Amino acid sequence: MYAVIFRAEINQLDREYSDTAARLRNLAIERYGCLDFVATTEDHQEMAISYWETLEQIDRWKQDAEHIRAQQLGRSKWYKTYQIEIVEVLREYNHEIHR
Repeated sequence: MYAVIFRAEINQLDREYSDTAARLRNLAIERYGCLDFVATTEDHQEMAISYWETLEQIDRWKQDAEHIRAQQLGRSKWYKTYQIEIVEVLREYNHEIHR
């Protein structure tokens, strides 16, 4: 399993960003096989982590036309800086807490 970690310094987020982010999350899961996609924003920082079975899925997602348009908007409008890391998940631990 692989994880794509996206970190950004926010410039300005707007309604178009919110709509685009929701559409792209669904597209990643429904069309490209993303296993999970979580994102959070705090102050002027955003972090999103998506999980994938293969590097090929990540490559196909990166080449999606709507995703490319969103990347262009990210560079020109939404973010000051961003960084993307693709990492292999070597180990996973889970613990369910019952209360």
